[in-house]
Amino acid sequence: MAGKNGLAVIVGKTAKNQQTEKMIENLPAYISLAFVITTVATLLLFIWTIRSSNSELTRKKTATISIGLTIWLIIQAVLTLESIYNTDTNSLPPKIMLIGILPTILTIILLFATLKGRQFIDSLPLKNLTYLNIVRVPVEIVLFWLFLNKAIPQLMTFEGRNFDIIVGITAPVIAYFGLTKMKINPNAILIWNFICLGLLINIVVNALFSAPSPIQKFAFEQPNIAILNFPFSWLPTFIVPIVLFGHLTSIRQLLKQKSERK
Repeated sequence: MAGKNGLAVIVGKTAKNQQTEKMIENLPAYISLAFVITTVATLLLFIWTIRSSNSELTRKKTATISIGLTIWLIIQAVLTLESIYNTDTNSLPPKIMLIGILPTILTIILLFATLKGRQFIDSLPLKNLTYLNIVRVPVEIVLFWLFLNKAIPQLMTFEGRNFDIIVGITAPVIAYFGLTKMKINPNAILIWNFICLGLLINIVVNALFSAPSPIQKFAFEQPNIAILNFPFSWLPTFIVPIVLFGHLTSIRQLLKQKSERK
C-alpha cells in the first residue's frame, strides 16, 4: 500500500513538473508587449488592404471583417489564458491545431473555392498584400527573444532553420520598386511570392513539430512552448494565416495577370 502511495506521489510530482515546463516563467514583459503590438499591426495592415480594394463591395465589408477578426483574436486569447492549449498536450490532433489553426485554413479554402470569395480575393491590391509581410521582421525578433528565454528552440529563429526575416526585409523593396514603380518584372515578383510561401511553410512545419504533442519530432530538449501561451498563440492562429492568405492571393493574381498577357 505504501508502495502504491509512493508511486502516486511520484506520478503526481512528475505531472506537476511537466505542467510547469509548459509555462513561460520569468518572461520579460517587453517581449509579450512587442508581440501584441505586432499582432495589432498585422490586423491594421490587413484592414488597410481591404480598405484599399478596387471594389466598393469589398470596401463596404471592412467593418464586418474587422469585427470578425477582432472577435477571433479575443476567442484565441481567452482559450490560451484558460490554458486550453497548454494542458493535455497528449491530445491528437493537438488542440491548437484543431481549434486555432484548422478554422483559419478552412476559411481560406472557402474563399478560394467560392465565386464571392474569389471576387473578394481578386479585388485586394497586390501592393498592400506585399507590404503586409513587413510584420515578419518584428515576429522574427520576438522569436529570437523567446529563444533566449528558453520558450522556443533555436531552430525556430534566424540562427536556426527560420529565414522568414529575409521576406520582411525584402517586402517593401518588392512593393515599392515592383508594384509602385513597376521596375521589377512580374515574373520575378511571382517567384518571390513562391519562395516566401516556401519559407513560411518551412517555419510552420518546424514550429508545429517542435511543440509538445504526440506529433513532436524536434527540439525535445527545448520544445516550442511559446505558441501554447498568451499572446504568442496569435502567431499560428492569426498572423501566419493572414500572411499565408496574402501569398496565395498574390500568387493567384499574378498568375491571372500572366495568363492575360499571353
